[in-house]
Amino acid sequence: MCGIAGIVSLSNSKPVDEKLVWRMADVIAHRGPDDVGVYVSPDGRAGLSNRRLSIIDLSPAGHQPMPDASGRYWIAYNGEVYNYETYRRKMLGRGIEFRGHSDTEVIVNLFGEEGPQALDKLRGMFGLAIWDTEKKELFIARDRIGIKPLYYTFVGGQFIFASEIKAILQHPDVRRAVDEEALYHFLSFLTSPAPRTLFKGIYKLPPGHYATLNLDGDLKVTEYWDVFDSAQVHPHWSAEDYQQAILAGLRESIRYRMVSDVPFGVFLSGGIDSSTNVALMDELMDRPVQTFSIGYAGQEQYNEFKYARQVAEHFKADHHEVLMSEDNLVNFLPALVYHQDEPIADPVCVPIYYVSKLARDSGTIVIQVGEGADELFVGYTHWLDVLRLHRGAWKAFRRMPAPMQRLALAAAPISRDSIRYEFVRRATAGEQLFWGGAEAFGEAGKNRLISPALRGRLGDLSSWDVIHPYRAKFEDRTAGLGGCGDYANWMAYLDLRLRLPELLLMRVDKMSMATSIEARVPYLDHEFVGMAMSIPEKVKLNGYSKTKYLFKETVRGLIPDQIIDRPKQGFAVPVDEWLQTRLGSVMNRKLTDFVARTDYFDPKAIEKMIARNDYLTWYLLNFALWHELWIEGAGASEVPSLEALGLV
Repeated sequence: MCGIAGIVSLSNSKPVDEKLVWRMADVIAHRGPDDVGVYVSPDGRAGLSNRRLSIIDLSPAGHQPMPDASGRYWIAYNGEVYNYETYRRKMLGRGIEFRGHSDTEVIVNLFGEEGPQALDKLRGMFGLAIWDTEKKELFIARDRIGIKPLYYTFVGGQFIFASEIKAILQHPDVRRAVDEEALYHFLSFLTSPAPRTLFKGIYKLPPGHYATLNLDGDLKVTEYWDVFDSAQVHPHWSAEDYQQAILAGLRESIRYRMVSDVPFGVFLSGGIDSSTNVALMDELMDRPVQTFSIGYAGQEQYNEFKYARQVAEHFKADHHEVLMSEDNLVNFLPALVYHQDEPIADPVCVPIYYVSKLARDSGTIVIQVGEGADELFVGYTHWLDVLRLHRGAWKAFRRMPAPMQRLALAAAPISRDSIRYEFVRRATAGEQLFWGGAEAFGEAGKNRLISPALRGRLGDLSSWDVIHPYRAKFEDRTAGLGGCGDYANWMAYLDLRLRLPELLLMRVDKMSMATSIEARVPYLDHEFVGMAMSIPEKVKLNGYSKTKYLFKETVRGLIPDQIIDRPKQGFAVPVDEWLQTRLGSVMNRKLTDFVARTDYFDPKAIEKMIARNDYLTWYLLNFALWHELWIEGAGASEVPSLEALGLV
């Protein structure tokens, strides 16, 4: 796991400034504190840098940037590829000589042999850049699911890329401005949908895509993988057949993700997903599993220590815990804004940071996390509610004549800020019911929140513009895949393409890397995802009365029944309670000041939200603090103080 950054100078532009490439590397030192390297091509056209967190092959032979055996290709790579030994052995058999034992060296040599098709062989997570010294072309790629980020921009005749936006901002010609279209979508999805970021002109490479760049500045972005590329329909399989496939797939995925030359462990909430991680790791280990949990001081209703301890005791794990408080959250806000780069408006970022720090302080460098299981197996109660609604009232409403639908919408006795009103609006507009597993403001709510000036600049923009292309692709990809086109799979597909990579996985990446640890995601192995997406909705749910039915039955006997049958609690933060005290005071002051000096939001709407201690103000606070640091301020090359952001 590492951080990368680099510059390509296009034809007729100035050569790469090596000192600038070093500065870009230095500002992301937290991603790789063990080593740093810079390569600038002899002609000055390309500069690559790498910050290394040593996980596989701890020797100097793993130093990056790294050439292939021929010296033609140079790679800067962030991530882990777990099946690299298979291809290393094959290349050794063909006479290729290796300097060390890192996965990086395998990837660059594999690319030298196969070009972009090499990505099809990689099983893991990555953001990488490869410079072709002969063709003078840059190749960049992001892993299939989007576990690792990669950002880029063009400025001053140069192409700049990095694992974090703050490295790009080191370039003196990069101007900082808000992408207002991305802001509008952020208000719905709590993040900026790819390829946009909240920085105007700075983009993120979407998951499952690669891009090639030549010196004329032609950037060609190509999708190399879709969720259903790994799907295999089994029309005659029973529920028991699927259970066997799930366990076999998870065992394989977790075995791959235990490839490491440094200590590893598990974030353990005491829920089904993390407990299953512990159980399957325990099968493969001859020493106790390292487990890490977090809770909240004085907020016992949010804590899951009871269940985490049960699991740790059951498997005789080496268990670690930490408590965080409201002061921890408020005092962390400057670091939160700094490390996120662009707002990831999920308060769970904060406990992820503190539990990551707990792991790092204990000497554990690699962690397995449970992201993805709820999306693949319908693990959210509100997903069940949406599925029931879609099967019943939604379809009935959609069959009504359009004039009656519009009349029903106009007469709806519900607040326009509510999700219920948004559902009726979507039905009337002919849109999809489900827009994602985490939504903040609906279209009507956003239009009441944003200022008339911003609404005027945005025109008739709707966040349906983001969802519609995904829906069209889903329908196209599932047309020949039998039961894969059911609504549970639509919900999973959309979250795999939008919410998971740009919200849930980025909160893990940014917060874990802030403490210099690597997080691995066994439920999002692309082969496992394809298998899970092949399971019909009726098999996953068996009557729509219980979340994650099939998965629960699959792991029964593997983990304790009391963990399987406990009510789902979810990984939440007591924001509502803390809005009554110090956090609320900070929120009131910062948002009031922000709307007074900017024209994004309607002051009266913000005033009403503050008055009712609305949870949604957390999302707006994230944007306001980001704007103050990165847009209004001079940015930062290190975490700012509380005083610098006016938080004292």
